Amino acid sequence: MEMEIYFPNEERVNARIGNMEIETGNDAFTPAPFLLFLASMGTCAGVYVKSFCRRRGIPTGDIRIIQRMKSRIPNGPIEEVELDIQLPPEFPEKYHDAVIRAADQCAVKKHLENPPGFNVHVSVPELVA
Repeated sequence: MEMEIYFPNEERVNARIGNMEIETGNDAFTPAPFLLFLASMGTCAGVYVKSFCRRRGIPTGDIRIIQRMKSRIPNGPIEEVELDIQLPPEFPEKYHDAVIRAADQCAVKKHLENPPGFNVHVSVPELVA
């Protein structure tokens, strides 16, 4: 898999993968990359919860996931991420633990638990005449 990171203007740093564009930036109109990273944790868990519910015909419109990031010092490194899956009263109680297990399948979470290595380098592509 390959993703192209490019700089469309003074404030933005975007990513292109296939036919999708992901905009990030340092302005009031796009999320900063770290905010997008944080959101990827909760939204990834949400994808798994939604899939679990869809397979069982359970409506998801009233389900919310509240994500809290905890650190010892203000603006310090995040030491814990809490996902509070808020279910409506009519949600079948027999599935409460299963919803947690579904959220735990999140690919972002699994990659954080077993992080990839990084290989950062420079290359200068040759110009094609």
